[in-house]
Amino acid sequence: MATAEKKETPLKKKKTRLFFIGESFDAPFLILLLVLLTIGLACMFSASYVNAYYREDDSYFYIKKQLIFAAVGIAAMLICSCIDYHIWHQLSLPILGISVILLIVVLFIPTSDGVQRWIPLPGLGNIQPSEVAKFGLILVFAHMISLNHKQMGKITKGYLPFMAVLVLLCLLTILEPHLSGTILIFAIGLVMMFVGGTNILLAVGTVLLCGGAVVFMIAVLGYEQDRIEVWLNIFEVYENNRDQAWQTMQSLYAIGSGGLMGQGFGNSRQKHLFLPEPQNDFVFAIVCEELGFVGAVLIIVLFAVLVWRGFGIAMHSPDKFGFMLAVGLSVQIAIQVALNIAVVTNLLPNTGISLPFFSYGGSSLIMLLGQMGILLSISRQSTNKQS
Repeated sequence: MATAEKKETPLKKKKTRLFFIGESFDAPFLILLLVLLTIGLACMFSASYVNAYYREDDSYFYIKKQLIFAAVGIAAMLICSCIDYHIWHQLSLPILGISVILLIVVLFIPTSDGVQRWIPLPGLGNIQPSEVAKFGLILVFAHMISLNHKQMGKITKGYLPFMAVLVLLCLLTILEPHLSGTILIFAIGLVMMFVGGTNILLAVGTVLLCGGAVVFMIAVLGYEQDRIEVWLNIFEVYENNRDQAWQTMQSLYAIGSGGLMGQGFGNSRQKHLFLPEPQNDFVFAIVCEELGFVGAVLIIVLFAVLVWRGFGIAMHSPDKFGFMLAVGLSVQIAIQVALNIAVVTNLLPNTGISLPFFSYGGSSLIMLLGQMGILLSISRQSTNKQS
């Protein structure tokens, strides 16, 4: 994909100021982000307090923890916004290495359900390696593209090294197993390669090859066939086996009962132990039930404007690394929101993917807010300050 050429200084010659204090940043982006975070916290509390009362005997159990995660995340965002983003140029490979190590370590963490996605940190909660892996992927792809952007059309420079990193991260993530994380990592990587200048035929060929591999895994090896069956025949499966299709059906009931204007904030019926874990991946279903079609569309519009503003920061970045870093961070939000809403509405099989700034979880929220701080740092050094 052709993009505006960004002047790139060799890494070893790049002068990096550690802190930027006083320089203006993209204020509209920050305001949008804080508005989304505030709405997300309110909606998460509304979706969670019934479940928290019955499970933890404390209606405020989830929101208290989420507020702590948000405070830590905002602190990380403010710190990252003041740090020269070029420092991530130098840290990209070490962070990728840490991501790989964490993805390997988590495979040896014993669990009762066979799903190995979290590493417990005594006294601090859990860390989800796939969240670190997404960030590591974005950093290293931005790093590699910025150094080789004039040769991205070559298979040896613009395809094979990127695919090696992408395949490694996807394989380790699918072993957890974490299908949604794998899809997200693959999609982010492929979009960054395409924007960075990878040969379009190679990119399309990769998508077709991976699509064929997924069809083979489902049709021949039986991988995730139950989820595919629920997705394709939700009503029939629900009649014959309610447990298998329960979560998706309750999500659809919540969305349908919201109507145009919703039942009113706090008035969801499905969160009363009908929809399992409403504070997590299916929080958007409760949003639709309480705020209706109008409220849901407004939230989607806010996400769209945030991503658009992120792309604006990318377009005004002073170099190729800043451009690709901003693109990757913005694309992550866009893809994750789209996939979450698609799953909640049964447009895609249930893969368990969180809604940014809305779903309960510390690793995701802290990482996302820190990454938004990097976008603000890029906007501080913009060659053309956005109004």
